[in-house]
Amino acid sequence: MIDLRAVLNDALDRAGRVLRRRFGSVSISYKGRANLLTQADLESQKEILALLRRKLPGHDYLAEEKASRDTGAEYTWVIDPLDGTTNFAHGYPVACVSIALLRRGRPVLAGIQDPFRQERFLAEAGKGAWLNGSPLRVSAPRRLAQSLLITGFPYDRGLRSRFYTEFYRSFMVRCHDVRRSGSAALDLAWVAAGRADGFWEFGLSPWDVAAGLLLVREAGGKVTDFQGRPWRELRKFGRQTLATNGRIHAAMLRVLRAATSNTAG
Repeated sequence: MIDLRAVLNDALDRAGRVLRRRFGSVSISYKGRANLLTQADLESQKEILALLRRKLPGHDYLAEEKASRDTGAEYTWVIDPLDGTTNFAHGYPVACVSIALLRRGRPVLAGIQDPFRQERFLAEAGKGAWLNGSPLRVSAPRRLAQSLLITGFPYDRGLRSRFYTEFYRSFMVRCHDVRRSGSAALDLAWVAAGRADGFWEFGLSPWDVAAGLLLVREAGGKVTDFQGRPWRELRKFGRQTLATNGRIHAAMLRVLRAATSNTAG
């Protein structure tokens, strides 16, 4: 019987080596004005999918760079071979590999590899989350005024800048501070690790968030949409993402609802 955890770790190893080798030497193409693609994205994905096809030929997969297999299999791998491509393309070392395994639509294994800090975040449903083998727990703050938050802006930010910055402003005046890393997968991993207390973003995709979802949950946090509802269908993962230590979740939901009303007015 194949050890799924071993396959996950092997995939993270292989993809991480690609990112380290390619960092600082990439050519760029554009999927959109703010949506980049590099050889590292493609090579990392190729390594991961080659491994899965060889080891687990009956499993389905959904990967960012236009690769999917959907046969209705019990298991589906959700893959972002390089999250933080814009950072990577500019030589800014904040990027990662993100891989989740879903069983009948529910995340059961997750891994995020940060090749620049040599940090591996892992989670298994019902068993916990770890960073390089040490258990992860979310942070302690219970009030927004004590909290460090993270956010990101979708690819249509040039067209909807006023909309997105209204949410930023609404949190900025209530929390300790706000950060923007450019890698949603790492943002979620850092919430799980207690390095930040909450994260919100519009317009993410399943491969951006599937691994981080399980990491945050298994570290004791909470992930929902902006109405406080858990994600039910893979295709809807990430459309609205609110991840917190659980203690400030209700407060962040109130701010999101108020900001939504302000932008609609």
